[in-house]
Amino acid sequence: MTVKLAKPPRETNFAGEPRRIGVELEFAAVSARDAANLVQKVFGGEVIEIDPHRFAVNGTTLGDFHSELDSQFLHRAEGAGTTPTGLQMLLENFQTAFRGVLGDIGSAVIPCEIVCPPIPIEELQRLDGLLEALRRLGALGTEVSPLYAFGAQLNPDIAEKSAEWIVSVLKAYLLLSDWLRAIISVNLTRRVLAFADPFPPDYILHVIDPGYAPDMETLIDDYVLFNPTRNRELDMLPLFAWIDEDRVRRAVTDKRISSRPTFHYRLPDARIDRPDWTVTTEWNRWCVVERLAEQPDKLSAMARAYQENQERLIPRDWAIIASEWIAVP
Repeated sequence: MTVKLAKPPRETNFAGEPRRIGVELEFAAVSARDAANLVQKVFGGEVIEIDPHRFAVNGTTLGDFHSELDSQFLHRAEGAGTTPTGLQMLLENFQTAFRGVLGDIGSAVIPCEIVCPPIPIEELQRLDGLLEALRRLGALGTEVSPLYAFGAQLNPDIAEKSAEWIVSVLKAYLLLSDWLRAIISVNLTRRVLAFADPFPPDYILHVIDPGYAPDMETLIDDYVLFNPTRNRELDMLPLFAWIDEDRVRRAVTDKRISSRPTFHYRLPDARIDRPDWTVTTEWNRWCVVERLAEQPDKLSAMARAYQENQERLIPRDWAIIASEWIAVP
């Protein structure tokens, strides 16, 4: 299925270069090895085995990919920096063997993940070709089984490293979150397992207030106070760690936070096996957020409407109200 690619209102990043986007795709029924070989077939490059369930595909026409079973247990910790004792070596050999067995049977439950390199937004549709190849290989997506809580994560470059712009995007996202969840129809398992939780209502009301215009320090402090977790539908921790790592690390101890100058949009399901599902579609939905962020008057008016709706004895369905706002230029 070919979907026309939407352009964001800002096409250059904080460094004045063309914006790029990284994509992470989860799926089942295809091994990490076969997925890596498929990436090579579609985009070229060299497949490098890191361990039996973890591969790099370097030097493709889009950059360097990774393919792996998405379980930290399956992969050896790197850079320990100490000499193991005899007992530690024995345990490590046992764990290595067990990881291999688990990896061989794990594709039934543990997702395989392809981590794509940051690519120019104008090249994003090429990943839809990779989806078609994965479908032909038999890859399964989120809807096939209650066990498949698979996500498709988008990591677009920020366009501007300023609190004002980042807040405007965050406000727009919070006001459109219900609409996005409704139009995506987020998988029940993913909602129950809290892999991409919605933001707390108190935080939403705090941020969308038209008078909320914090400096960067306050913006980060407010975020980590209400959201000391990676499991948000729009995870801002990687971006805030890139801007002020010490401030984030003092508040959130999760070592999995990797700093980078991108939004980490975790909401979409990975419906790999559906011919009508594309990465481009999810990106186009994200662009609705960025377009709203560029309309400060509309953003403020929509925020006031949200506040008024929350004050109603029986609030209306905000996803429907938000869709009405989207429809108005």
